[in-house]
This record gives sequence, structure tokens and C-alpha cells, in this order.
Amino acid sequence: MATESTVQHRELFIGGQWRAAADNGRMDVEDPATGTVIASVASASLGDVDAAVNAAREAIAGEWGKLSGRERSRILLRVVDLMRERSEDLAQAESLDVGKPVSLARAIDVPGAIGQIEYYATLAPHLDGAVRDTEAPTFAYTRREPRGVVAAISPFNFPLILAASKIGPALAAGNTIVHKPAPQTPLSALLLAEILTDAGVPAGVFNLITGGGPEIGDALVRHPGVNMVAFTGSTTVGRIVAATAGECLKPVMVELGGNGANLVFADADLDKVVQTIVSAFVYNTGQFCMAGTRLLVERPVYDRVVDAVAGAVAAVPVGRPSDPGSVVGPLVSRAQLERVERMVDDAIASGGRAVVGGSRIELDGGYYYAPTVIAGLSNDALAIQEEVFGPVLTVQPFDTEEEAIALANSTAYGLAAGVQTRDIARAHRVTAQLEAGLLWVNTWSALDPAVPFGGVKNSGWGRESGPEALESYTRVKSVTIDLS
Repeated sequence: MATESTVQHRELFIGGQWRAAADNGRMDVEDPATGTVIASVASASLGDVDAAVNAAREAIAGEWGKLSGRERSRILLRVVDLMRERSEDLAQAESLDVGKPVSLARAIDVPGAIGQIEYYATLAPHLDGAVRDTEAPTFAYTRREPRGVVAAISPFNFPLILAASKIGPALAAGNTIVHKPAPQTPLSALLLAEILTDAGVPAGVFNLITGGGPEIGDALVRHPGVNMVAFTGSTTVGRIVAATAGECLKPVMVELGGNGANLVFADADLDKVVQTIVSAFVYNTGQFCMAGTRLLVERPVYDRVVDAVAGAVAAVPVGRPSDPGSVVGPLVSRAQLERVERMVDDAIASGGRAVVGGSRIELDGGYYYAPTVIAGLSNDALAIQEEVFGPVLTVQPFDTEEEAIALANSTAYGLAAGVQTRDIARAHRVTAQLEAGLLWVNTWSALDPAVPFGGVKNSGWGRESGPEALESYTRVKSVTIDLS
């Protein structure tokens, strides 16, 4: 396993310069696999927020604001090339910081982040307006223009991908960025700042403020020089961000929590379904908002599916992130481990039965929790109604299609859902009634930069990925010229 030495800089990146925090604040970064400190990074102050936003505003008024979409595209494609050259550094940093198996960081996180920026680089030259037919003797047309300075706030579970999913469309549209990564996982963001600079992104276009508590995020959202907020994180914090942005009348995109229902009908390919079920909730140690954490199974095959899933889960390799055979690594922090433990303990106390798992795993002092399947809970149980954000799956039976849909829609979340069936009519019928922004049939987590990503209800609003995201990072201006 590489160390933090792959990251050359551990300071703030503002206006094209690496600098210490204004008050010289520092913050330790832990390795979740051992609980030991692996790096110290700058911890931003309120003065650093001002400096970063001001640098971003100056860049809009300077060279960056004068570039064409084609010129921005060429710069972003150089970013892509350098990310590929440094892909192993990015994978090692992401694995070390988050605790995810390095094999998955290489296969999923790094290619996913590269794909996001590459996709928007190809769209940058195509931000076209439209000519509109009018009754009066006028020539009317629209322009799509950048919003200005974007505050991009990303979480700890997929730091690289979720930074790229904001940086790609924001820069392609001509905006500038102040990025605040999660305090637990800043390393890949620091690497990305190096790469953006080496690729020729002008000074001030991308600014990075690490560390800092909630007051730093609040100051960034409230800052009068910020024109748009893009946030990914918990529903609790997302509500605060959205309310604050609303007070300031700023457009905001919030991608929040999830508690995805995976509906298995008796006619599904059960051999294939078992692997889909397991990967849908253990991937990234269950720390992903679109996890399929609620399994709903048609009663005739309920026992068969539960037994098969329990057997498959028991065989999932849990181990050190550096081990090529590991599929599940540690949770990101002690606090996250303790949260998962409390949720499982509550589920057992509420009448649930741990079919498999249900306890910590002691390894190297890291934050490991065994992949867990819980049956026998009532629908109002906390583990069913709330997001656990760990490798925990609840299982419920259903008797009818209508009951399955009602159970799936019974939580406050609406990010992801899945339908496992061979009946194509049922697939269309059920997906149309599920309250979720992401629907998968006979698979899970099939993602692509071209396909919009986002939720409904308490899972947020707005869409990342796809041309829809690029549109969100622009504003429409109407121009009408009198021809009389």
C-alpha cells in the first residue's frame, strides 16, 4: 500500500498557489484500516474561504472567462490524460484515505472519475442556445452562460468520483470552483488539484479548501461571491445547505441519502439475483447512497433467497484494503463504525434476527464491521426507515405486486430502487410506480456519465451526470432584437 507520499502537497490550493491556512490550522487524516494518522493537511479558516472565492471570481473575469467551449474542452482532455497517467497514485490515495479495497479503487473509482471529466470535456463545445419564433418583428434567441463561482462540497465515501462529477460539468460550462472535500478524505482532492494545474487549468479556476468544521461549509454556502452550490452528503446536512442557499437565493443541487429497495419477484433468475443483491449492499462497505439496503422478496421464494444470500454474504472476503482479494474493507471512521453498530443493535432489540453477521471484526485496529443480513423486522423499524450507511441488509417478504410497491415507497428516501424479474411488462409497470430517481432492472449500480443521477423526496433534487447536469451549471439569457 502506498502512503500519503504520493500526494506532494497538503496545503490549501487558492489562486493557483499552495498555501498554509490563514491561522496555520492543521488537521490529521486517519487510515481507516488501522486507525492511525497517515497525514496532516491544512484546515481552512473563514479568511481562507474569502480568499478562495475571491480567486475564483478573479479567474471568471480573467483568462478563463474569455475561453471558448472548445478551448475549455482541450484543457479538460489534458486533465483526463494526466489522470490516466497518475491513475495508480489516485487509486492508492483513495484506498488509503477511504479504506476501500485498492482493487476496487483501480477498477471503479479512478475510471469513473476520469469518465466524468472526459464526458463533459466532449460536451463543452456544444452549449448552444436557440432561436425562438416570435409574433412581433423581432429576432429572439437564448444563450447559455456559466453561473459563476460554484461551491462544490463532496462527501467521504466516493471523494474522487463525486468531486469529478461536479468539477467536470462546472468547468465545461465555464464556471470556476471552490471545492471543499470531506474532512476525513482530502487526499485524492489534493492530487486532483495537482493534476488540474499541470494540465493548464488557469490559476483561480479551481480552488481547494481542506479541513474546517461546519462553519467553513456554512461560510462557503453563504458567501456573496458564490453563485451556485453543489452538495453531496447526508440528508441532515443537505437540508441545512439547501435552506441556507435558499435564504441567499442561490441555485443549489443536493444529492443526499438513500435507502434503496430491491424487489425480487418469484420469476427472477434467482442464481443471478443473489450476486446482484449482495453487491448492491456490500460494495464500498455499504457506504454509498444508492445501496440496495432493503430487500423485498416475493413470499414463494423468500426462504430460498434469504438462505442463498446469507451463504453468499458469509463468503464475501473482508480484509485489508491493500489485499487484492478483499471485497469489503473498513468503514471510514470510528464514528461511522459506532453508528452502524448502534443501528444493528437497535434492529436486534426491535425483534430482528441477524441471519449472518451482526458484529465488528477485529483486524489491525481498523474500523471493520461484518456484512450483515437482518430478517424479521416490522416496516417501521429504524434500520428499514433510516439509512444505515454500512454493510447491512434488511429482508422483508411480500405477497403482491401492489404490496411490494407500497413497501418500497414507504420510506422518506427516493434515490435508487431495483426490480428483479423476467416479466418485461411487470418491469415497466413497477418501475413507473417506484418513487426513486435511479431504477435498475435485473442489475444494480449500472452507472454511466451520460445517464442522469439523482433522487426524489429526502434524497435531494437536481441531477448529476448526463447533459442535464451541464444545463444545471448554466443560466439562460434571452436576447430580443427589434427588427422593425
